[in-house]
Amino acid sequence: MEPITKQTITFKCLEVVQPIGTMYVGAMDCADLETITYADVRRLELGNDNREVEDYIGIQRHLDPRREKEIGKYVNLVDATFPNSIIIAISSEYVTYNAENSMMEIDFKDDIAKVLDGQHRIAGLRHYNSHSTTFQLVVSIYIDMELEDQAIVFSTINKEQKSVSNSLVADLFAFAESRSPQKTGHNIARALTKKEGSPLFNKIKILGKAESLNQTITQDTFVKALLDYITKDKQADRDFYKRNKNDKHAKLPHVEGNELQRYFLRNIFIDDFNDIKIAQIIWNYFYAVQQKWPSAWNEAKNDNILNKSTGFVALMKFFRDAYLSFGKIGDVITKDEFISIFENIDLEETDFNTTRYLPGGKGISALYKDLKTQSGL
Repeated sequence: MEPITKQTITFKCLEVVQPIGTMYVGAMDCADLETITYADVRRLELGNDNREVEDYIGIQRHLDPRREKEIGKYVNLVDATFPNSIIIAISSEYVTYNAENSMMEIDFKDDIAKVLDGQHRIAGLRHYNSHSTTFQLVVSIYIDMELEDQAIVFSTINKEQKSVSNSLVADLFAFAESRSPQKTGHNIARALTKKEGSPLFNKIKILGKAESLNQTITQDTFVKALLDYITKDKQADRDFYKRNKNDKHAKLPHVEGNELQRYFLRNIFIDDFNDIKIAQIIWNYFYAVQQKWPSAWNEAKNDNILNKSTGFVALMKFFRDAYLSFGKIGDVITKDEFISIFENIDLEETDFNTTRYLPGGKGISALYKDLKTQSGL
């Protein structure tokens, strides 16, 4: 006679209501949890041709074998404990919740629940070898959670606690179903670094990890510099679009006067939902930089600061002065117009070194001052 196979996992659960939605908190046996969970790798389709370009972005960090081994030893200690909850997301297809008796039933199947936080603890418990003692874990469960919200939960937890790359946090906003400044920044960064012919082609490290020596600017640095001209409260903007994502006519109010001088790309962001216009302005500006100093901009040399964080941030500070000098807020400034700004600047290719411009804030301020003074803006 064949042994009876477990079909479901049933356990007591509390229903918890929060602004992001409802979650359920309960306790599950570690072996059951290991069976039903997986760490998500999200597949994206990119590109504008008929070919499918796949990009894989980890909602969880890569599993660290050393960390798994350390936890594997720890869980077999006599006083092992994990007081913090594992956070998972699962489809309602596999879950039934009975509110009357607060019982949850989950199908006992492989890889049906996505781990948002706790994959190393789950992996470490694979090495738990005490059959006489139960090892349960506190589990927070989200049902039918949108991918954007999964990303926000992940990034909020890990940005505060585990120093996850800011570029990873920025990249996660790409999954948003609603509009946000963060998503705009990510999309423009990815478009400019992926498009051949772009002055920023292959220069931005997506997820903060360089795939080549030419990738000298982090995605986080790019997005922060760009959003400085789009929004003063990116979370409030994101919240507005998320709350009104089903209203096609919902629109943030335009900015005017001094605020428009400060956030001169904001009205374009509000009106132009595909962000092509902002990307074109950035393209044209850095095309002018590339034409002025081709070697310093294109070559990744140790002593060259122009195409690294120091140079890029200084150039983005100067970008505001250059754009506003034409008195055409809302328009696309052409390549030739930006080129005319740089014609009066006397800095040579060899001037962009770490002796003249120290890496960091002092170097940024010094380079910005030279650009502004020599240009006459």
